[in-house]
Amino acid sequence: MDSKQNVGSPDRDRINVNEDYELQYWSEKFNVSRNRLKEAVQAVGTSVKDVQEYLNK
Repeated sequence: MDSKQNVGSPDRDRINVNEDYELQYWSEKFNVSRNRLKEAVQAVGTSVKDVQEYLNK
């Protein structure tokens, strides 16, 4: 479970699109829009590895 106090480093294995700071972090990291990130998570789940593979297709 993500700690609300530790907003500087999101969980490195999972993406929680319901947390605004994670949505911002991961969309910037993958250089995609927030909606594209949400679409990827909906398609393959919250695993960072799976989302990255999906976005690289």
